[in-house]
Amino acid sequence: RLAEAANAGPVGGVERDASVRGDSPSASTHTPPRARAPRLSPGALPRAPGSTPCDQRPGILAPRPPSAPGAAPRAPHPRSGRSLLGAPPRPPARAGSRARRRRRRSGRRARPPAAARRTPVAVAACGAAHGPAAGLASPRAPAPRPPPRARAHAPLLFCQLTAPPPRPAAPAADQGSWCLCQLNGAADLEVSEADIISTVEFNHTGELLATGDKGGRVVIFQREPESKNAPHSQGEYDVYSTFQSHEPEFDYLKSLEIEEKINKIKWLPQQNAAHSLLSTNDKTIKLWKITERDKRPEGYNLKDEEGKLKDLSTVTSLQVPVLKPMDLMVEVSPRRIFANGHTYHINSISVNSDCETYMSADDLRINLWHLAITDRSFNIVDIKPANMEDLTEVITASEFHPHHCNLFVYSSSKGSLRLCDMRAAALCDKHSKLFEEPEDPSNRSFFSEIISSVSDVKFSHSGRYMLTRDYLTVKVWDLNMEARPIETYQVHDYLRSKLCSLYENDCIFDKFECAWNGSDSVIMTGAYNNFFRMFDRNTKRDVTLEASRESSKPRAVLKPRRVCVGGKRRRDDISVDSLDFTKKILHTAWHPAENIIAIAATNNLYIFQDKVNSEMH
Repeated sequence: RLAEAANAGPVGGVERDASVRGDSPSASTHTPPRARAPRLSPGALPRAPGSTPCDQRPGILAPRPPSAPGAAPRAPHPRSGRSLLGAPPRPPARAGSRARRRRRRSGRRARPPAAARRTPVAVAACGAAHGPAAGLASPRAPAPRPPPRARAHAPLLFCQLTAPPPRPAAPAADQGSWCLCQLNGAADLEVSEADIISTVEFNHTGELLATGDKGGRVVIFQREPESKNAPHSQGEYDVYSTFQSHEPEFDYLKSLEIEEKINKIKWLPQQNAAHSLLSTNDKTIKLWKITERDKRPEGYNLKDEEGKLKDLSTVTSLQVPVLKPMDLMVEVSPRRIFANGHTYHINSISVNSDCETYMSADDLRINLWHLAITDRSFNIVDIKPANMEDLTEVITASEFHPHHCNLFVYSSSKGSLRLCDMRAAALCDKHSKLFEEPEDPSNRSFFSEIISSVSDVKFSHSGRYMLTRDYLTVKVWDLNMEARPIETYQVHDYLRSKLCSLYENDCIFDKFECAWNGSDSVIMTGAYNNFFRMFDRNTKRDVTLEASRESSKPRAVLKPRRVCVGGKRRRDDISVDSLDFTKKILHTAWHPAENIIAIAATNNLYIFQDKVNSEMH
């Protein structure tokens, strides 16, 4: 077109440049346009062993093989400069020349391509799955550097064939790593009934620990910060605040005395600088707010230091009030009182994950409360029959799911668990799932129903599993399997032969609690003789430890204890007949993030710590 335009003469009276006219001297020596970069022919692609070459596949045009060394080069196309049958593969020297120049400039060795960094197993799998087009190396000859198009897909194939790295394992319940961190409580021979600890609970961060006793008192412990002199030492839990939560009352309508005993304590997620918790006795639930004050205002114009109004005639000048530092003072004030919601004794409370509602359960009903409304609640479960003679079971415990605010579970005295969904109906009398283990007829006895009663139920931190405790065992349930528990651990199976005597002294009705560790890999529960058990779910190991003043020395590693049923026994073994059933560990709590446990034994609070964990922190 340029030649024809040049021969046509001037356009619009303007002479064209001589370089574009057909009669110019440069027209005869004009070179063709610059040739585009050659492409690799399909036959030159490297392939994995066992794959079919491209020229042997049906429906694909087989390219002509490259010319032999020394042969005449192929004639380029007059316009593009390329061979009509495709360009030969790029020489290896030219393929790596750019990388060598880059190495000489940077002074360091270039990183091999992604395909070369693969493992042999991944390379073979990729070649078998994707053929030669994947750009994988062939074992017959050293493969050239794959083209950029093939290298772009190499990381994707590697990610698909390689399993994700395993999560780091949490510290396990080692048999010889637990030591006594601190002990709170008086060493009195005669313990007052009001001083017996009835509940233990860590807050969500583990910095605060609350205990309630049968006298209606709540004691809050705060963890001290690490010492500057010993930065690797863990701070102890010191008394932060003590207050009277409940007082003894009397119901004149029913002629019933209401004890001041604290049944449960639950911390609310912290929203601001203040802390909040719920405490309950048999009938009344209270919301408490814990705040700190380390400054006080001074310099009011109309009030004196005692808060009384001044005589206006004495005010001669105006001043700006200021805040002056003072000793730290912890104030505990009741924010809400939730009363008259239950006819029967409250056995459990649970805060919902929405941080706005909570539920409370008694023997026959479960109520849903809003934290800002005290005069009414919603009844979500009611198992009371029309005729009380038809009553066959009672509610023993309940808890909200840690992540789904519409799900909750409650246990019964028959050993069953019912998972309910509040989205299905306002009254959740019909459960969504029923978790119940079939009873073995060979083990049926008079005490079967009593020892199968679930005393505590806890969701795991992940929300996938549930942990239940009955009299003799602790079980782990999967939310996706209702037929039977996935794990069953014997706590004190040696007591089966003594159920008759335990029934006579009412010990068979004791309600033991259970707890998860922070990673849901170890579970803990209490037993008699001030023993507490730990079960490692990964290694299937268990250990029995003792919480007592005699055997627990500060910072000394606890020795595992063993109960001997019969036959030969070691020096440190304890016989079943010598167990003290008045010493029992019913209430336990585990730090949400560290291997720190709180054990309530009568009027004493033991705090144990993993020695390896304390050295790491």
